[in-house]
Amino acid sequence: MASTQIRLPHRAKAATNGRTWEAPPGRDVSIAAHQAFWLLRITFTIAPILFGVDKFVNWSVHWPDYLAGWVNNIIPGTGQEFMYVVGGVEIAAGVLVAIAPRIGAFVVAGWLFGIVINLLTKNAPQYYDIALRDFGLMLAALTFGRLALAIVPARKSGDLPGRPW
Repeated sequence: MASTQIRLPHRAKAATNGRTWEAPPGRDVSIAAHQAFWLLRITFTIAPILFGVDKFVNWSVHWPDYLAGWVNNIIPGTGQEFMYVVGGVEIAAGVLVAIAPRIGAFVVAGWLFGIVINLLTKNAPQYYDIALRDFGLMLAALTFGRLALAIVPARKSGDLPGRPW
């Protein structure tokens, strides 16, 4: 997938990281995209890490209850032991989003797709509402990935400031 760089004229007076920068008059699409990128980056860093930690302590819910029977039949060990692996993967995915969003966004989206498949095949239709929520999160992660492909090169080239604030 090719990335697209955002070209903006440099005609403002406000300095950002030593550069002058402002959105073109009348269109704040680039700024909005940059802010959306950071909102999704922060969200997809924190949420997987928190949910990953929760897989170890089962504070919010008993996670093995959400494991589809067919998955439980093909994995070695118990459902809780598998949740420890799941928690580790989720924590790693959150860290990957923080340091390499162009890769991490798609890892999180793929992980959420696997969760959706698991939920759709677990006591249908009992978990369809949760599967729908996770499908929406997967679409958000794909959107974040697309933004990351455009925003990160634009930021590195100086066409966008390092931070949206």
